[in-house]
Amino acid sequence: MRAALELLEEDGAEALTMRRLADRLGVKAPSLYKHLAGKEELEGALMAVGLEQVSSVLAEAARSGEDPLTAIAAAYRRFALAHPHLYRLLTERPLLRERLPEGLEARAAAPLVRAAGDPDRARAAWAFAHGMVHLELSGRFPPDADLDAAWRSGLAALAGAPTTTPPARAVVRSWRGPD
Repeated sequence: MRAALELLEEDGAEALTMRRLADRLGVKAPSLYKHLAGKEELEGALMAVGLEQVSSVLAEAARSGEDPLTAIAAAYRRFALAHPHLYRLLTERPLLRERLPEGLEARAAAPLVRAAGDPDRARAAWAFAHGMVHLELSGRFPPDADLDAAWRSGLAALAGAPTTTPPARAVVRSWRGPD
């Protein structure tokens, strides 16, 4: 897994092949198939390693003594920027849940769910964080954009958001005035 992670971080998931991994390990590619059924199994194993890392990073951030939601978001961003190819493997394709250790996905999400107060707000916070990180990794923000300020603003909005959303009709009515 260490060699596979190195290849992934160097060149991305598309460049991670069984042949390149075998070359890195100094073995013939068919030898790898004694240990892994193929690239999908390799990617599933890498996802498990990545989620273990994310789980640890987020749990540590939640214990930092800072505001948990802010600390978790900052840790998530740092992880993604430090490991962009692993992050993309974890978030830009279907999660191979059947290849993950039992309970890993829930363990990785638990710090955010606790910090957010409920699963729906946690999903919204994760979507915000993922969107911000994805756009940052893709170079989609203008060069002069203050991303730290955008993160603070987004997190403040999430922290102040109600836990239940009023019906859309009520939101529209309150925005434009009475019918």
